[in-house]
Amino acid sequence: MARTYNLADLLELLAEAGPDRPAVVAGEERRSYRELNERASKVGHHLAAAGVKAGEHVAILSWNRVEWMETFLGIFKIRAVPVPVNYRYVAGELHHVLADSDSVALIAERSLLEKVQEIRGDLPKLRHVIVLEDGGANEVPDSVEFETAIKDAPSTDDFPERSNDDRYIMYTGGTTGYPKGVEWRCEDIFFGAMGGGNVLGDPITSPDAIRANAEQPAMAVLDCAPVMHGAGQWVACMGLFSGAKVVLYTDHNFVPADVLHLLAEEEANVLFVVGDVMARPLAKELAKGGYDTSSLFAIGSGGAPLTEGAKDAILAELPSMMFLDNYGASETGACGPSIGGKEGTARFMMKPGITVLDDDLKQVRPGEIGRLARSGHIPVGYYNDPAKTASTFFTDAEGVRWSVPGDFASLEEDGSIVLLGRGSLVINTGGEKVYPEEVEVALKDHPDVYDCVVVGLPDERFGQSVAAVVAPRAGAAPTLEELTEHCRGRLAGYKLPRRLELVPEVQRTAVGKSDYKWAKSVLAVKD
Repeated sequence: MARTYNLADLLELLAEAGPDRPAVVAGEERRSYRELNERASKVGHHLAAAGVKAGEHVAILSWNRVEWMETFLGIFKIRAVPVPVNYRYVAGELHHVLADSDSVALIAERSLLEKVQEIRGDLPKLRHVIVLEDGGANEVPDSVEFETAIKDAPSTDDFPERSNDDRYIMYTGGTTGYPKGVEWRCEDIFFGAMGGGNVLGDPITSPDAIRANAEQPAMAVLDCAPVMHGAGQWVACMGLFSGAKVVLYTDHNFVPADVLHLLAEEEANVLFVVGDVMARPLAKELAKGGYDTSSLFAIGSGGAPLTEGAKDAILAELPSMMFLDNYGASETGACGPSIGGKEGTARFMMKPGITVLDDDLKQVRPGEIGRLARSGHIPVGYYNDPAKTASTFFTDAEGVRWSVPGDFASLEEDGSIVLLGRGSLVINTGGEKVYPEEVEVALKDHPDVYDCVVVGLPDERFGQSVAAVVAPRAGAAPTLEELTEHCRGRLAGYKLPRRLELVPEVQRTAVGKSDYKWAKSVLAVKD
């Protein structure tokens, strides 16, 4: 059977080449590549027996656990399409994703299914539910327990031939409006976001070439991000398809001490976090001393900005640490590493095919602002949303197709790209555009600022004004004057915050991103 870039084919090739290599660790559960592949096959055979067909969608609603990976890969076995779902969603958001995605089956933790039960009657296409036990006691009618479901299913790889065109769907975080399903071909997501079988070098040139990764020295990647989100999921796949051991952080709260103990136990070489929201507590814990980090040589980040201040705090404890801070988005994949710099949210040296375009799909000149764009391995579009697809994916006069999701950026003389922020969140103050993420990064470099969110508020004179909600460090109470003076050397005057509210803790989304709606509600209460 000819092999493809369908993720199930790649897993099977690795399992054949290195069956006993450690593949996934999640809490007390451990799987070799052979065991992971066999249990994924069981999932695939069960779903097929339940009537799930190639091309149909299967949702996964779960925290990090080994069954998440087994299910995700098992769905690909039968050429069905996995739909990861955010475990923090309320019933309305769950209804939107499950209905919009046309999911016919759902694999979910028992306690999380309580919210699904509220809406299940409004999901006529959802015909099969598999329950992952998590200690919950709620009844889930018309369902089957996961281990019971796969117990008697075959572990063999006798599946129909797969295709590079088999689909992969990732729902966006929903910063504005309801989440949208970004639809990729398997080949494109593998090369565009999952490392292409060689994260730090040239990608593989054929599916069979991935076998060589089973002969490489064993590496270990500790993934602290939620795998239901793109950043955490892509890092898990990067590790897995490079032949590494992927260690999933399974606690429901980020506890830096637990992370560092797990790092030592599993001798992790790479630690992946979600920006400052994880990196700053980690640096604080490292400063206490007593942790064995001898195996660690790199810290990766994605899903939220990792500021220079956070990096410096870690380097104070781990001076030789390498940072793998990449820009990525659901609509563009993983685009390139951060190379430092004080402007914008961060400066990145992007991969070929990634640039900054103007409204005519022409590359901007150095110093000009446009929108970040990627060609080559990009998504098919948004599932079930042709209008949004038409407003994000474009073909230029030369026939090149681009993904232009809305992140504003400037192109530098050396070819690097400075990110400024998402255009849909831009603050217009007196005709000048301010990107919230740029101001947030500047504020976080103040020694008294632990975390912050920046939003625009209505202003009678300027239309909008810049406002910041700040969680200070313990014992600190920075003033608006102190913070604006700190930012003055980095930001133009119109970008400086005009209003400040201090809070005990900044609320963030399930994937560590700024919660702009919450910040505006805090400021509204204070009005």
